[in-house]
Amino acid sequence: MPASASKKPSAPFVALVAVVALCFAALAACAGQDDDAGGAAPRKPTATKTPSRSPSATPSPTPTRTAAASPLTGLSGKWRKPVLAVKIDNVGQARPQTGLASADLIYVEQVEAGLARLMAVFSSRLPSTVGPVRSARESDLEVLRQFGQPAFAYSGANSRLLPVMARAPLHDVSPAHAGSPYFRGDSRPAPHNLYASPKGLLSDAPKASTARDIGFRFGEAPEGGRKVSSETVRYPAFRVGFRWSASERRWLVSMDGDPVRMTGGAPPKPATVVVQNVARKPSKLGDKWGNITPNFASVGKGKALVLRDGRAYDARWSRPRATGGTTFTTPAGKPMTFAPGQVWVVFKLPS
Repeated sequence: MPASASKKPSAPFVALVAVVALCFAALAACAGQDDDAGGAAPRKPTATKTPSRSPSATPSPTPTRTAAASPLTGLSGKWRKPVLAVKIDNVGQARPQTGLASADLIYVEQVEAGLARLMAVFSSRLPSTVGPVRSARESDLEVLRQFGQPAFAYSGANSRLLPVMARAPLHDVSPAHAGSPYFRGDSRPAPHNLYASPKGLLSDAPKASTARDIGFRFGEAPEGGRKVSSETVRYPAFRVGFRWSASERRWLVSMDGDPVRMTGGAPPKPATVVVQNVARKPSKLGDKWGNITPNFASVGKGKALVLRDGRAYDARWSRPRATGGTTFTTPAGKPMTFAPGQVWVVFKLPS
């Protein structure tokens, strides 16, 4: 063999080199699965099929966890976003509604003839479509003050209320001021078929207030309470029911005896339900059939019933001024904590 020729490596040496190479390849593959924060790379949300010009709700991905929690839901995530409140139709022809599962907070309000309307408040997440959108009431203005200057989507109002709304501290994104985000669905008759794009609505309210403290406190359940499986709140011509699901750790909602459904997505399942007793205020407004519009005071104080974790807690509520939030306390004066997640507040007028 010439002196310049190298020796052929032995078989054991070749095997050792192969093992080392495999180890380095495995380490490189593992390193490639980490994102910048050092955790697993997020998965893309499952796409939802959206029919053409038909109302549908596209669920938003789970928010990325941060150190702070939303003042509206108690959940961590990117919650410092503009607030959008939308008035939702709630008569039989308007159901199933669209997009309510994405709301941080849903208010139930009594209207003319003993019926009910909803006000859905969005900030943490936005559905692709929300509706049907219906008219505003004078009580809405007092409820909205605690959010600062939110965007408010509605379709029409009493002619004597419109000038008051024009002076209210809110960003009006009704069809008269923000027409392009709205469209009519083709699956039901007007006026129960007006829908809107929340993203489009907020684009017309670039200065809408971001989410802020409205008095809610979230955390472990307080001591006491009583075990309940369901609770029903009745208006003269409407009833809303909440049934506890131990497996889902959420309240399942029904309206007029029927389980709530949504188009294009899952129904809303609140973690906390508040039945807030409110005083009736005088009103000179009404509908064309002569029914007086119920007007109530969300500023003041009174009794409440809080449902969470399959238990009912007697509580007190207090909101000294319109620009401040509503605090809830136990009979002992301690904070009444809510379970993190979507919150429903049902305003209950005296009989």
